[in-house]
Amino acid sequence: MRASERTPFAVKGFQPLTARVFYHISTCFLNSFGTKEVEFGRNLWYAMLEVLLGMNEIEKNGCPQRRACGGCQLQNMSYAEQLLYKQKKEVSLLGRFGHVEEIMGMDHPLHYRNKVHAAFGLDRNRRVVSGIYQPGSHAIVPVDACMIEDELADKIIVSIRKLLPAFKIQVYDERSGSGWLRHVLVRRGFATGQVMVVLVAVSPIFKLQKPFLAKLLTLHPEISTVVLNINDRFGPVVLGRRDKVIYGPGYIEDVLCGKRYRISPSSFYQINPAQTEKLYSAAVEFAGLTGKETVLDAYCGIGTIGLTASDRAKQVIGVELNGDAVKDAIVNARLNGVKNCWFTQGDAGKYMEQMVSDGHRPDVVFMDPPRSGSDERFIGSLLKAAPKRIVYVSCNPETLARDLDMICQGGYRVQRIQPVDMFPYTNHVETVCLLSRNK
Repeated sequence: MRASERTPFAVKGFQPLTARVFYHISTCFLNSFGTKEVEFGRNLWYAMLEVLLGMNEIEKNGCPQRRACGGCQLQNMSYAEQLLYKQKKEVSLLGRFGHVEEIMGMDHPLHYRNKVHAAFGLDRNRRVVSGIYQPGSHAIVPVDACMIEDELADKIIVSIRKLLPAFKIQVYDERSGSGWLRHVLVRRGFATGQVMVVLVAVSPIFKLQKPFLAKLLTLHPEISTVVLNINDRFGPVVLGRRDKVIYGPGYIEDVLCGKRYRISPSSFYQINPAQTEKLYSAAVEFAGLTGKETVLDAYCGIGTIGLTASDRAKQVIGVELNGDAVKDAIVNARLNGVKNCWFTQGDAGKYMEQMVSDGHRPDVVFMDPPRSGSDERFIGSLLKAAPKRIVYVSCNPETLARDLDMICQGGYRVQRIQPVDMFPYTNHVETVCLLSRNK
């Protein structure tokens, strides 16, 4: 049995739930500190927790970076326990709106992330490290392999780190501002097998570029394209504004719900395609499309939801503030030969208000806002547009509950609530809600 499938808290004097709650609260508190001064104290406290909660076995066989990373908050639970935990969370937050259907879990809930980002830097001994930032700090937690990241992506990042000395490539040092390589981003199309490597550097000047690429491609012939991204700004933003394609076409493609998508370095694309297909299939099913509807895809991104729905709708209009995402959406529509979708840059709320002024109303609105949820202005515009059905795709049940209250007060009722586990081993859960207008 895998460590992740064991029940972790068979402990002296602690009931499993009590121990688990105590562990989570302690972990969240400790992970809020990231300075070097408290590192010893943090490690000592974790050691005490292991003795107190009897966690030696699960911790010993779990992720080696469990203490510093903070990414997989639920790795101490079996996957069945995780789904139960998330189901209860959904019911507690959303149950007052109606029946919460059983959460859709993953068949194989490991190595699902198709996008892997590694920060590069120097440790205290001036050795090159690559991994993720520790929560609340810019200290890099070294990571060679991760239980939720794509395995090939992790191997490519390790290979790049090992190649640096031979090609005299210096990593960026935030304190001195010296060095060249800041980050490496790897994206893989799970359906196509195509792989993109993005080297994020402070300058477009890449000495020994050709021999470096030749060696990297020899080690990993799976790589389809390599892009040099220039980020010379100070701050936490990973990608800069300029891209220089140094191998291949500069993008990869993947297939989702039967549609093909072009993915560039900065494109937003769901990181778990297996669960995204379940999520989008549920959203389109909830919409109840018959081929006669005008659909508005608010927060449309690169058009994934709208294009998925296009086969069943009369027409789909996608509205998105990010201009680059709109360009990607237009390319994706052409790539799939979809002629009943068009996309525009702008504010979706204002767009709906203009539709109403022009005497038009959408029949169905898809909305997929960020974690912060929607806002009162958008919801006000939505209520003025008064579509027959609203399909709300949410990545945060707390803000979803808040927004549902406002929409229901405006004359709608919740008909279906479907949780989807998009991010196993983490606290996050995705939800699809169907709302219909009261008659």
